[in-house]
Amino acid sequence: MMPWDGIVEFVAVAQTESFTLAALRLAISTAQVSRQVSQLENRLATKLFYRTTRKVSLTEEGAIYFRHCRQVLDALEEAERAISSLQHSPQGLIKMTAPVTYGETFVMPVVIDFMAQYPQVEVQCELTNKQLDLVDGGFDLAIRLGHLADSSMIAKRLTNRRQYICASTDYLAKNGVPTSLADLVKHNCLIGSQPHWNVRENGQNKVIKVQGKLQCSSGLSLLSAAKKGMGIVQLPGYYVNDAIASGELVVLLADYQQDKEGIWALYPQNRYLSAKVKLLVEKLMRELPKH
Repeated sequence: MMPWDGIVEFVAVAQTESFTLAALRLAISTAQVSRQVSQLENRLATKLFYRTTRKVSLTEEGAIYFRHCRQVLDALEEAERAISSLQHSPQGLIKMTAPVTYGETFVMPVVIDFMAQYPQVEVQCELTNKQLDLVDGGFDLAIRLGHLADSSMIAKRLTNRRQYICASTDYLAKNGVPTSLADLVKHNCLIGSQPHWNVRENGQNKVIKVQGKLQCSSGLSLLSAAKKGMGIVQLPGYYVNDAIASGELVVLLADYQQDKEGIWALYPQNRYLSAKVKLLVEKLMRELPKH
């Protein structure tokens, strides 16, 4: 038995979470996929999958093995492309993650255009506001917003965003206009995932704690609440630009506004960056809006 036997089948099952779907992807029979994976497990003396009638999932050992196999297969795939015309026609899977609203509104339209341009590319995109572990999750790419805390990742700036503190004229007419950060304690602040806002005071970026009656992880919901006069909100320009332009919202405390933040492509240092991912990142850099 060759040392590579079963690895391609194993990776396909891990990616699709199905022996049947893996067989379709590889254009072989389900029985052959099952046989190859079973032989691989026997050779490793390790159970790689939990199997039920409804679901196939990786064991802890399987997840570790998958991360290493995926890197090796990606490197082999890229080596072949380096000496063939496939370098100009990327193919294969890109597994990525992005924040929900920004991903739906801006990232996925670019990704869909990319897939139309390169029909052999597959994409699995998980839209979530959680900070997923890229290595454990087997992700090739993550889109992250604002300040980055994880220095173990390689980051490439795609574009920028600016945060605005704003409220409706109705709210301000009833509650007054704050002229300093200290005034915010007198107001109902509409809070996102974390009870703090990013501001700049005396030339220094800082984080201030805010409080209010509504906390929600959805920027669109906070925008709606602000338009209805429920309170003061801090949101990126891609949420509030139209409302500011129409006069529905008024920008407040502009002197305390931070400089533009980055919107980033993030990927693990130990993940082989394939040509398809490079091309997608370059497209995102060109086409994501500048806020």
